[in-house]
Amino acid sequence: MTAPAHPHPSAALAEFAASLRFEDIPAPVLRRAEDLLLDTLGSILAGANARPVQAIERYAAAMGPAQGAAQVLITRRQTSPLFAAMVNAAAAHVVEQDDVHNGSVFHPAAVVFPPALAVAQALESSGKDLLVAAVAGYEVGIRVGEYLGRSHYKIFHTTGTVGTLAAAVTVGRLLRLDAGQMLHALGSAGTQAAGLWEFLRDAADSKQLHTAKAAADGLTAAYLAREGFTGAQRILEGAQGMAAGMSRDADPARLVDRLGERWALSETSFKYHASCRHTHPAADALQQAMHEYKLRESDLAEVVAHVHQGAIDVLGPVVDPKTVHQSKFSMGTVLALIARSGRAGLAEFDAALGDPAVAGLRGKFRMELDPEVDAAYPERWIGKVTVRTTDGRVLHARVDEPKGDPGNTLSRAEIEAKALQLGVYAQAASEVEVRGLIDTVWNLEKLPRVGALLPAR
Repeated sequence: MTAPAHPHPSAALAEFAASLRFEDIPAPVLRRAEDLLLDTLGSILAGANARPVQAIERYAAAMGPAQGAAQVLITRRQTSPLFAAMVNAAAAHVVEQDDVHNGSVFHPAAVVFPPALAVAQALESSGKDLLVAAVAGYEVGIRVGEYLGRSHYKIFHTTGTVGTLAAAVTVGRLLRLDAGQMLHALGSAGTQAAGLWEFLRDAADSKQLHTAKAAADGLTAAYLAREGFTGAQRILEGAQGMAAGMSRDADPARLVDRLGERWALSETSFKYHASCRHTHPAADALQQAMHEYKLRESDLAEVVAHVHQGAIDVLGPVVDPKTVHQSKFSMGTVLALIARSGRAGLAEFDAALGDPAVAGLRGKFRMELDPEVDAAYPERWIGKVTVRTTDGRVLHARVDEPKGDPGNTLSRAEIEAKALQLGVYAQAASEVEVRGLIDTVWNLEKLPRVGALLPAR
């Protein structure tokens, strides 16, 4: 199976992914990939005890093999790549600390690294192979997310839909699919792509299913392509492809935007607060206002978060959060935590759900569509708040790059500290084990074979 001589966008992406070599990738991009991998491992371990993740792990244990070459990080058990990728992907996306790419509104890490690790372990791939596969998954996934646009994200959870294709590309690169096979993998991945935002209204567990299935279905698509299984050749831009059914503002030029020149992976942001990324700009702006004007929570009469429409679409349905996870999609809860303690971390969210003080404060915060913020989104996520104080002052604060964005990124020391905090949070790993993971990731390029990352229990 070979790609067409004059590739259309879907085929161009497949050709890029199949032909990408370690030597093609600039060193800063590789280092960033390592940063993102460590950040993801921390998120996976932190999600170990979440009820939806435990349910998916029990399902995987019942349906998958009891032995295998791939490691389920949260339990240390070995199984097949399919089920290890499924569980690890579910765990990566539950504490809301995994990465995000602003322009595509896509969380690549949760759907790229779990299948990359599982398949690399099964194939005994090198660290270099794993890095190349991850970069391929990021580059393709981000461009597909940008292509599908804002209208897609209004209804569909991009990480679930686009994530299926990103996972397929990642695994396909490890399997060394040629361009034609990779195109078939994209076709099979795209026809399985799914994930709807309606779950937020009910505090349902679907978000973990989105990443679990994206990782597993993308892996399936790649392995099937290796066996000669065919998929739609124009799954993205075809008359009955993804854009036709899932977007009203698709921009085909975004699919092949400077492939091999613009490294979209480097544009990815780290999450600083343990909440939906749509809350971060306003949270940072409120942090700034509290510090600059020396405010206390008792000084706040009303706070208006000036936001883009995407924030209203995703966060608006969450009025009275019923679970810790749902509270991370509540702008009122996030800003209440910032006002009360100056941060919105894992421990703060755990304590907030049943706290009447947080519930009482939540009503002082509201979102308002801001034309400037909305026009800049999704390429830029501007944070603006207006604070009305109990003594009658009207104060303003603004943040142009939230903490964790490429222009305001985390240092390696900060990434290590975050990974340590996340890794021990659910007692899925000890501090010594997390430090071992840090050492492994920082030396990944030199690793001849990717094996189990944590010792068996």
